[in-house]
Amino acid sequence: MADNLFAAAAEERLKARSPLASRLRPSTLDDVVGQDHLLGPAGPLRRLVEMDRLSSVILWGPPGTGKTTLARLIATASSKQFVQLSAVNASVKDVREVIADAEHVLGAHGRGTILFLDEVHRFNKAQQDRLLPAVESGVLVLIGATTENPFFEVNAPLRSRSTLFRLNPLEAPAIDQLLRRGLEAERATATDEAIGHLANNASGDGRQALTTLEVAIALAAAEAAADETGDTGSGIPEALAHVDLAHAEAATDLKSLRYGRDEHYDITSAFIKSMRGSDPDAALYWLARMLAAGEDPRFIARRLVIFASEDVGLADHRALLVANAAAQAVEFVGLPEARINLAHATVHLAAAPKSNSAYAGLNLAMADVNELPVGEVPMHLRDGSYQGAASLGHGQAYRYPHDDPSGWVPQHHRPDHLADRIYYTPKSHGEEAEIIARFGPAEAVEVRSQTRRADGPEDGSS
Repeated sequence: MADNLFAAAAEERLKARSPLASRLRPSTLDDVVGQDHLLGPAGPLRRLVEMDRLSSVILWGPPGTGKTTLARLIATASSKQFVQLSAVNASVKDVREVIADAEHVLGAHGRGTILFLDEVHRFNKAQQDRLLPAVESGVLVLIGATTENPFFEVNAPLRSRSTLFRLNPLEAPAIDQLLRRGLEAERATATDEAIGHLANNASGDGRQALTTLEVAIALAAAEAAADETGDTGSGIPEALAHVDLAHAEAATDLKSLRYGRDEHYDITSAFIKSMRGSDPDAALYWLARMLAAGEDPRFIARRLVIFASEDVGLADHRALLVANAAAQAVEFVGLPEARINLAHATVHLAAAPKSNSAYAGLNLAMADVNELPVGEVPMHLRDGSYQGAASLGHGQAYRYPHDDPSGWVPQHHRPDHLADRIYYTPKSHGEEAEIIARFGPAEAVEVRSQTRRADGPEDGSS
């Protein structure tokens, strides 16, 4: 009896020392904060869990959104045994042993097994393939948790045998609710400004919010202890800990940005689309996000160089020069100073007039190369510089443009069957408007073809 009391006291002491996020882990689905699209009254995941009809699933979401919590709640509500592995340190041997045990339990007791595989994206192809037969036969119900896009990181066969549930970053009201639970559990208080600051800086991560709150409470308690006793090491009752904005700001001073493979692609996309949309403020914000997260500056520079021709093009002839200069600065100067050069190029490209006419024209020409007969090079355009070329008719009837005072002469430059194809259509804004002004619309068309397709797109795209 005494041993049990001492064991219980030790357990309570260890429990009190465990992280706040662990102590506040929900015990029922109703305790879960956020994810209403999955766990609300009509949520699909709630219905499957309550009916104990859940098949293999992949829980995909950023850190601190409740993936591990949901896996444990599913196990609690299920009649199946629960086994947990982490893909960080589990081996093929571990998977084989789990499958063998699951087969034994199913055969001997008619009881299924849930395998919760945390960080499933860390399993290589061979390890993921080893799970397939057991998942397909129903020996195992797999609950895979991942912070990475499963379409990139989980094998297609395993993904097709699982239902994908996406967990969203927690919104500010949900974080607020979580923080107030934490304050109650710690018997502490906080100003609304402090709670708001912690919620806004949690980046949708509930675990980070609670961890930061725990630090803020410790800072507040230490300050109050110093005021009471003059000794910063003295402890005081937690009820006296009152978190204000200064404590919250100090606790969030060191903030890590989530930047996995999914964020890499999404933020890069936002960066490019902001420049394409001529929004330099948004482009600078996404540039700052990439730099703060440790993105390779050479990758950013490459995207700027591509963008200069793909989206600005002939509307601003300096764009490619500026982007190339920024790329050279990254190699020559390096970070942190090269961030200034990247910002220079970013703002220039975002503010520049836009034209994709050269890029769109190349796509049209490539389509004709791939889909139409290639045709022969016209005789007057063929190389006539070697001995015997003239006897073949090569270069004959070619008209040298520089012999004409205007610097231009009308002649065909393509195979006859492609004479009416229009690939390049200049835009009417930016520096490209000068091309129209120089040639004139009718003459410009005549230079390139005998007849222009009446149904040709104005912007060079199909």
